Amino acid sequence: MTAWQCALELDSGRNVISGSTSQLSKAIGRGADLRIYTEFLHHEHIDVRSSNAERIREVAEFEITYQIDKTWSAGIMNLRQPIELPVGFGLRPSMSFFLYNQDGTQAIARPYLDGIPATAVPASSPTISPEDMPKYHAFDGWDQGTNAPSHNFIYDFDIFRFCVNDSWREVLHHSATGEVFSGSLADLVDAFSSGCELKLGIENLCVDLPSGSATPLNHEVFVLGGSAYYYTTQKLFIIGSHPLVRVSPGVPMQYASGNWDFGWLMVRSDGRVVYRRCDPYSLKFSDHVTQNCVRWFVR
Repeated sequence: MTAWQCALELDSGRNVISGSTSQLSKAIGRGADLRIYTEFLHHEHIDVRSSNAERIREVAEFEITYQIDKTWSAGIMNLRQPIELPVGFGLRPSMSFFLYNQDGTQAIARPYLDGIPATAVPASSPTISPEDMPKYHAFDGWDQGTNAPSHNFIYDFDIFRFCVNDSWREVLHHSATGEVFSGSLADLVDAFSSGCELKLGIENLCVDLPSGSATPLNHEVFVLGGSAYYYTTQKLFIIGSHPLVRVSPGVPMQYASGNWDFGWLMVRSDGRVVYRRCDPYSLKFSDHVTQNCVRWFVR
């Protein structure tokens, strides 16, 4: 029996068919994995000059998830290069950091990886929807001509199905200084030592990013862990994360000039978090240290 369940389904007008946004957000808050199923026609979404009206089903993985103020959820693709269906990849190597909100609104940030020099500086850009694509509704544009353009939009997919795998188990929740709120380090170490997967929920990781709100919204970012280490005498647990996309928290989540970046985390059980940040405009790296409350999940 599959561990994946549909927590929310929307029609093309983004009306709720089944499930609820509350059900989805609560699952995300428990560390659930997120995949989103959509349907579209080739000649409407992929190649508007084509006569191919074939229906395409897509399931996309959103490995980075956000819960905002414990009520709003969103997911971001963190590993995707642009695919040019059905033949290969897009012309320029880049990352496709697609962002989907629980209401079906979408966004894309695209840091290029090919080293072609930028022709502009970060700024607001013209709002342009793709030609002859009436189901695509662009809201804005940011940073065109730079190494990291982005924009927010809606594409009217025929269906949106938010599927979750709610099989993670929280074993430790600690403060920004390592004080245990619930669970135990011993439970985390036992699960890690038996080969379990690990996932992190990190509170207020994005408060330093520019925001349209006077007071940053409380938020939690969920990311998978990779290699982990346990110092048996110090009783200190350390893990490196999968690639992470940070975005200024909002309702809905949206990209704007300078309000996002990407990188990797090193997280410790005493609350120390080191963020190896990649500036999407220059692709230069820098390390930033914070102290954060963290929840640790195992599976």
